[in-house]
Amino acid sequence: MTVAEPITKAPGEPPIPGPQSEGTDAATFLAAIGGEVRRHRAKRGMTRRQLAQASLISERYLAQIESGAGNPSASVLHAIAQALDLPISALLPESGAHTAALDAILDLVMQVPEGELPALAKEIEAHVMRAGSADRARRIALVGLRGAGKSTLGRMLAQRLGWPFIELDRRVEEDYGASIPDLIEMAGTATFRRQERHALQRVIAEHEAAIITTAGGIVANPETYALLLHGTHTVWVKARPEEHMSRVMAQGDFRPMAQNRQAMADLVAILEARRADYARAEAEVDTSGDSIEQSFAKLLQIVIPFVGELQP
Repeated sequence: MTVAEPITKAPGEPPIPGPQSEGTDAATFLAAIGGEVRRHRAKRGMTRRQLAQASLISERYLAQIESGAGNPSASVLHAIAQALDLPISALLPESGAHTAALDAILDLVMQVPEGELPALAKEIEAHVMRAGSADRARRIALVGLRGAGKSTLGRMLAQRLGWPFIELDRRVEEDYGASIPDLIEMAGTATFRRQERHALQRVIAEHEAAIITTAGGIVANPETYALLLHGTHTVWVKARPEEHMSRVMAQGDFRPMAQNRQAMADLVAILEARRADYARAEAEVDTSGDSIEQSFAKLLQIVIPFVGELQP
């Protein structure tokens, strides 16, 4: 049964004071919660309607929550978090206490000029990944949104190197015995993400050298994405939003536009929500405006340090 909108409490729960009674601080807090819900939804590539169906909360009420106008109860936030496969704390702007060491690190980071933060983040990630770099072997994974060219470039690279080409989604379907849409419909997104992680673990265990392509939403699960970054040389295949859309539709897939007049806006929101995670990849190749041959030439140059000199 869909939760009516907008309610301020679940049955049997006391009402949570809203922004009108708590003032600016409460309004800011609710707006921050709405922003987190919106960001995590976009990161997973879910429309508001899909999240409403998964959480049993009305689409209209979700819109109010995301805009900061709704005042969700704890049970409503719990339902949203479950639908997003997140702990409820991930939807709260304040996530609790840190260790003394982490607080010290955060204090130091706060003193770094904003323009230097991206470089600092890269240095920290390189430090964390350095010890496990040998574990990546010669596995190369391509990540990014649909329409960037991952599958086409992945097949070409696998053929050029003579390595296995593995589409992680196809492995999930083989393991589960159903298509991805059917899997999600029958068992939910959380089950799909678990299957995705298990499939990736097996691919890494079984292949010292391989070209792997992943679904764009793999970044939605921090554990799975961390495994990918640690176990493969990850390359972000990117393009402009309008090229993502046109390429998918050129392949005869009109689902992005079906019953969704805001398809381009949704795509841009998804890209923005995932951009920071995609940027954690070891390298990136921009296919915007390029032919397949030009993009492949770029990719070859990027992977040479990962695989050694290529044979003619």
